[in-house]
Amino acid sequence: MDSITATSPVAQVLFDAGEEAPSHYLDYADEDVKRGYDLVHDGRTIKPGGGRSKSISKFYSCRSCHNVEREDFDLTSVRPDDRLKYAIEYQIPYLQGSTFWGIVNRETWYNDDYVLKYGDLVRKAEHSLEESIQLCAEVCAQGRRLDSWELNSILAYYWSLQLKVSDLGLSNEEIEELNSLKASDSNEQLIAKIKSKYLRKSPATFSEVPEDKSAGYGLKGRPELGKAIYELSCQHCHKPYGVSDVVLDDAKYTFQWLKKNMTDPTKLSIYHIIREGTYSEAGHKEYMPLYTLEKMPHQQLEDLRAYIEQEASK
Repeated sequence: MDSITATSPVAQVLFDAGEEAPSHYLDYADEDVKRGYDLVHDGRTIKPGGGRSKSISKFYSCRSCHNVEREDFDLTSVRPDDRLKYAIEYQIPYLQGSTFWGIVNRETWYNDDYVLKYGDLVRKAEHSLEESIQLCAEVCAQGRRLDSWELNSILAYYWSLQLKVSDLGLSNEEIEELNSLKASDSNEQLIAKIKSKYLRKSPATFSEVPEDKSAGYGLKGRPELGKAIYELSCQHCHKPYGVSDVVLDDAKYTFQWLKKNMTDPTKLSIYHIIREGTYSEAGHKEYMPLYTLEKMPHQQLEDLRAYIEQEASK
């Protein structure tokens, strides 16, 4: 019986304790992971039989909205300011979508209020990582349904990003406790202990636009954090040759334009765009996904506004 160590995959510890493997579990080879990496990062790869695959989407790659790195210091709670601090410290994008790191260890996807946006499409995806990937490819990325080998390649890549015991922040004493529980066949306690150390879903709460856009959400903005949001979030897509045709640079004119659009009475207001997103249209499939409160709370939206107004007034 192998001991649980810092390098033990969390999923394998759970399987050994009697947890049933999820439907997205699979055996894979290094070449599967490489193809999955290509599909996630570039949208196409070399097919198993040779030759280039067709692009999943003409408009987006998975990395447009999702990181593949850890995003939080603490995996047991949702703290947007801590997540932003993590993004600043490690210089990773601050995005609308949840990271693919550890995605195979979650148990539900497209959670909570995403049913308001996708309706019945969420019903299959919420409890199936495979259907979540297909929903993302077809609808979110405005692309096509994946072939089975593509889906399995992406799953293989995701399994290469699975949680390890070392990611859970356990002390040596806690790891010893896990081994004691394993040795005594206290499997239910072992599973509960492991699962208490990370979130098994990404909560999603939609929010309303403030009634008075001039007053906003009534919170004092922190421009220093707004600068990080602008650079790590807005400019991730709104950059030269990015996925959006709207380029947000650091010119004063750009900030003045953004300041004007902050309180625009129409749905062109930045409040509307961040809280409700935009939708694809015929001839213009590109759109902007909304930010849930977990990904950008009211305070951070006001931080962004404070930075825009600061730069516009220079």
